[in-house]
Amino acid sequence: MVSAILDILSYPFLLRAFLCGILLSITASLVGVNLVLRKLSMIGDGLSHLGFGALGLAALLSISPIALTLPVVFIMAFILLSISNKNRNGERYIALLSSASLAIGVIAMSIGGVNTDLNSFLFGSILAVSKSDAYVSGVLSIISLLAFFLFYNQIYLTTFDPIFAEATGVNVKYYNGLSAILAAFVVVIGMRMLGALLISSVIIFPTSSALKLSHSYKGVCIFSIVISVLGFVSGFILSYVFSLPTGASIVLIHVILLAFATLYEKLQVKIKQN
Repeated sequence: MVSAILDILSYPFLLRAFLCGILLSITASLVGVNLVLRKLSMIGDGLSHLGFGALGLAALLSISPIALTLPVVFIMAFILLSISNKNRNGERYIALLSSASLAIGVIAMSIGGVNTDLNSFLFGSILAVSKSDAYVSGVLSIISLLAFFLFYNQIYLTTFDPIFAEATGVNVKYYNGLSAILAAFVVVIGMRMLGALLISSVIIFPTSSALKLSHSYKGVCIFSIVISVLGFVSGFILSYVFSLPTGASIVLIHVILLAFATLYEKLQVKIKQN
């Protein structure tokens, strides 16, 4: 374990991927708290699939992926949040859009002749993160974290009681928009590292585990960050030592952590009952 960490720190491309992954893990965990508690978990999945469709179109049109993906994901984040808040069938529409976007992305890449890169788009390629990718990821992650901590109280109110928040003068629509922007940031950052099919897992899993360990908003946020970073670091080292796909290794560790958190919760219930 120690030698693996020293090896990672000695290679610039591994260190770059490692640091970007930690920033992404922290950001995704906090965004996940907001989405999961508002029962909007499917939005992360929907945005990642929409982002994949945008990447496919960018490849077909031979334009910069970020130039098309970022605005598409931003716009769709607002639309999906609006649909979910106003329509009981919101999750159905998200599922439909997700499937359609995946199909569009695969077809566009096939027409554009980029089939060899399909796996990296779907499952990510964190070790191939370039310096420019790292700078963009770092800036977007830091902006997202600053926004979350600066508007922590407002986000807390709009998450649990939007009616009360509006009555106290909080602009609920504004902070719903902020939630959409933060979710879009995470998806755009994470798609390059973990791919369209796996990025939603690092949004949902840490919060799901944290909810079994704490029942306060602040506690869930803290546990979610710790679990997210632990899952990333463990998965990254596991993939390095055993030459496994990095994204899949990270998700597997999160599955294991969720299983342990569930077991802990059940043991606590039994102890209280006795």
